Amino acid sequence: MVHFFTADVPYVVRDKGNIRDWLQRTAGKEKASIESLNIILCSDGFLYRMNVEHLGHHTLTDIITFDYSLSRKRLNGEMYISIDRVRENAKELNNSVKDELHRVFVHGLLHLCGYSDKSPSKKAEMRNREDRSLALRRF
Repeated sequence: MVHFFTADVPYVVRDKGNIRDWLQRTAGKEKASIESLNIILCSDGFLYRMNVEHLGHHTLTDIITFDYSLSRKRLNGEMYISIDRVRENAKELNNSVKDELHRVFVHGLLHLCGYSDKSPSKKAEMRNREDRSLALRRF
């Protein structure tokens, strides 16, 4: 099951049921299912502190994904997403906040499925998979 929370920002995720179904369909395309996924929306400051504390990175980021899965077939994890970064990225990319947030949701899910974005070729593959997943939305 997919659960939505906020840490230190007021934000309401709309279409939660549709998002849950869409993420589950995306996981299914990767031959997996979501067992438990917590999505926590937060501020830049909150996520920056997590990035420093847990990863030793002194940079802003839009998402940090923690993978608790015991197998790639049954996904368990947490995604911490900076709604500040999502809004800024949406503006820079001339995209809606909703579409950018959905891209970040699926980006984190693909990390749980085992995909990396640490090289240019892996980043391109990740973007391609994000685009295919976004095309699966029915809302």
